[in-house]
Amino acid sequence: MPAQSLPDDSGVDVVDVAEASRFEVRLDGETVGFADYLRTDALVVYPHTVIDPAYNGRGLGSALARAVLDDARERGLPVLATCPFIAAWMARHPEYLALAYQNRSRVTD
Repeated sequence: MPAQSLPDDSGVDVVDVAEASRFEVRLDGETVGFADYLRTDALVVYPHTVIDPAYNGRGLGSALARAVLDDARERGLPVLATCPFIAAWMARHPEYLALAYQNRSRVTD
């Protein structure tokens, strides 16, 4: 199913609430979902994302995913998406796959 795009006048905002380590998606000022994060100077991890079930199917999850990944891109941070939603969204949008964290450690004998 293709991602739904929201009109510019949709009343949807995605806000970084740094003190809570999460992005919130707001519809007409009401928080209807969020994506928790752990951010360092070297990496951002997205462990958990929630959209209120009453708002499913409106493209709010996609708006949230796009915003958090655009933020990581702007910061130059690789993304470790342990949240199944964010990981699946990245897989469906190849323009974001370059952000995926790649473990560079090696085991030697």
